[in-house]
Amino acid sequence: MVHLRIVAPRIRAQTVMDLLCSTESVCNVIRLSEPALRPDGEMIMCDVAREDASVVISDLKDLELHHEGSITLELIDTAISEWAERAEKHAKGAPADAVVWEDVESKTSEQVELSATFLTFMVLAGLIAAVGIFQDSSILIVGAMVVGPEFGPIAALCVALVQRRRELATRSARALLAGFPLAILVVYMVTQLFRAIGVISENFDQTGHQIGNVIASPDVLAFFVAACAGAAGMLSLSTAKSGALIGVLISVTTIPAAANVGVTAAYRDWENFAGSAEQLALNMSAILLAGTFTLAIQRMLYNRRRREHLSDPGRAEAGLPSHEEVRRSAAG
Repeated sequence: MVHLRIVAPRIRAQTVMDLLCSTESVCNVIRLSEPALRPDGEMIMCDVAREDASVVISDLKDLELHHEGSITLELIDTAISEWAERAEKHAKGAPADAVVWEDVESKTSEQVELSATFLTFMVLAGLIAAVGIFQDSSILIVGAMVVGPEFGPIAALCVALVQRRRELATRSARALLAGFPLAILVVYMVTQLFRAIGVISENFDQTGHQIGNVIASPDVLAFFVAACAGAAGMLSLSTAKSGALIGVLISVTTIPAAANVGVTAAYRDWENFAGSAEQLALNMSAILLAGTFTLAIQRMLYNRRRREHLSDPGRAEAGLPSHEEVRRSAAG
């Protein structure tokens, strides 16, 4: 279930109540007697089945509440109520498969800020991966993958492409184009420092290092794994299966590949440098393609559900246009 807290202008408050009360997937509708301030209006709360959360919110947006009032949502872990059970049964599909688009947009928007924290995590992840390459340690490589924050901007770029949001795409690309070069540069500088003070060998060679060889050897299987991870990551981000995201983070060698670019550049190992750069580009492309494709399918299913919802009697009772009226308006 999803909990909605709505501030509606007084002239629209009854319309919002009519809309919510006539929608079978909504329950626990509450209208507070005390007025709300900033924005001014009346406070209305309700719970809605996760599967119908976005279509109900779209109805509220049709009433201009996101401009004249406010809409806040919270995900509910547990709801003990027969009314809630009936609301969930009325909504088609499984709650675990439902996408709350407003939640996805909020998550991805938060993760694309080009901040000092984001850049610091990129650098730290790159340095951990570099030490993992030096020591041929899979544990450190996995740790670097988990620390790396790069999946957030990649996921946001997928959202931006599907929803055609240029501003979000620009912010996502800016974060990636700043984060990876900075991580590579710092790894290069630290590698040179370690060589100068004798922490690592002056003649370090990746020939006998299995992890370094894998990172610098992109192939079809690497692309396949990255594509699977991209699809799994987007499903994890957009549905209730958030626990799967950790598995995604430790299955794609974006951060290790970037770290190896810095390491091989410091040693002028141009063959492995080229392989690592290609691995980074291949993984990024596969994640982006698979993530965008997965999200596009989810968006298509939501649009179909939204079109069906336009014929819901509750919209007519609230004075909102029906599916036929919307279609005629678009055609005209």
